[in-house]
Amino acid sequence: MKKLFLMLAVAMLTVSANAQKTAVTANKAGDNWYVGANIGIATPVSKYDVSGESYGRLKGFAPKLGIRVGKNLTTVFGLALDADVYMAATKKSMMDQKTFIDGLNVDIMGTFNLSNAFAGYQGQPRCFEVIALVGGGYSRVFGGGSAGLNGKGAFDFAFNLGADKAWQIYIEPALVLGQPIPTWSNPLRKSNDKWNFMGQLSIGFNYKFGNSNGSHNFKVEQLRDQAEIDGLNAKINELRADNQAKDGKIAADGRTIADLKAKLAACQARPSQTIVEERIIKETSATLQPIVIFGQGKTTVDAAGMASCEMVAKYMKNHKDSKIKILGFASPEGSKEVNDRIAKQRAEAVKNVLIKKYKIAANRLTAEGLGATDKLSSENDFNRVAKFVDITAEK
Repeated sequence: MKKLFLMLAVAMLTVSANAQKTAVTANKAGDNWYVGANIGIATPVSKYDVSGESYGRLKGFAPKLGIRVGKNLTTVFGLALDADVYMAATKKSMMDQKTFIDGLNVDIMGTFNLSNAFAGYQGQPRCFEVIALVGGGYSRVFGGGSAGLNGKGAFDFAFNLGADKAWQIYIEPALVLGQPIPTWSNPLRKSNDKWNFMGQLSIGFNYKFGNSNGSHNFKVEQLRDQAEIDGLNAKINELRADNQAKDGKIAADGRTIADLKAKLAACQARPSQTIVEERIIKETSATLQPIVIFGQGKTTVDAAGMASCEMVAKYMKNHKDSKIKILGFASPEGSKEVNDRIAKQRAEAVKNVLIKKYKIAANRLTAEGLGATDKLSSENDFNRVAKFVDITAEK
C-alpha cells in the first residue's frame, strides 16, 4: 500500500511539472483562499458488528454536513481543512449512538487538480474540472467516547461558475477509512481482520476570494526568452540615446529662441526711426549731382567731400540768384536720437564749408537733417551723405 501511494505521488509530481510550464502570477499569502460548505449522506461500505447489531454494506444511512477552508498553492496542488458532522438517521444510528449528532471528522486534505495536471492551465479555471483529495485527521464518536485517527480520499467533479469563475459547485464521492465506533480505541486497527470503511456522497460549493492580481484565480504571466529580453533592452538603450540627443537639440533650440526673444525685446524697446520719404530723396531735376560722403559716425567734411562742396560753390557763383538746401542723412544703425543729430550736423558742416571757405552768403543756404534712411542705397556706406537741392524756384 505504501509503495502504491509513493508511486502515485511521484507520477503526480512529474505530470504537474510538465503541466506547469506556463508560469503564473506569484501566489501571495493572502491569495487563492476559498471557503465552502456541503451536505450529503454516509453509509458503511464494509460489514461490522456493534453490540450484537450487524451493519452491512450500504445500510444505516446517516446525513452529514460539512465545511471546508482551503488554499490553492499552485494551479495543481493545494491544501484544505475539512470538518464533517454526522447525524442520526434512525432511532439507532449506524454508529450505535442515540445522540442527535453521531460523530465528527476533522481532516487535513491535499488537493490535486487533475484537469490542470494533465491538460495544463489556460489562464482561468475550466468550466468543468476533476479534483482529487487525499488526507486524514481526527475522528470522534459522541456518546461512546471513542476517538482516533482516520484517512480520507475523494474526487470532486467541479463546475466553475460566473464570469470571474469565483464560484465552484461540486459533487464529491468519498471513502473514509477507520471511522470510529465505540469498541475501538484506535480506528486504524483491524476489527475481525477487516478494515472499517465508510462511503460518502456530498454536494457542495466553494467561494474563491479575490487575489492581489485582480482576479479570483491564478493569472498566466507573459514570459519572454532571454534573446527577446536582450533585444528589448537594446531597443530601450537606443531609444534612450535618441531621446538624449533630442533633449540636447531641444536645449540648444531653447537657447537660440531665448536669444532671439532678447534681441526682439531690445529692438521693440528701441524708438522707431523715421525713414526719409522717397519723395524727398527721389532724384529730380532740382537735385544737384555732387554729394558729400561721411564715415560712420563722422560729421567732418573730408578732402573728397571738399571737392563736391567746391563744385556746388562754383555753381552758385555762376547762378547769382540760386539758393541751395543741404540735406543731411544717416544710415539706419544706432538709435533714432543719434541718427537725427548726426544727420543735422552733417548738413550744418557742409553749409559752414560753403560759407567760410567759398564765401557763399549764408542767406542763400539752408541746412536740414533728415535722420536715418535706407532708401538712398542698399549699401549703408552710401546712406551717410549730404545732398544738394536747388530751391531757387520754390516760393
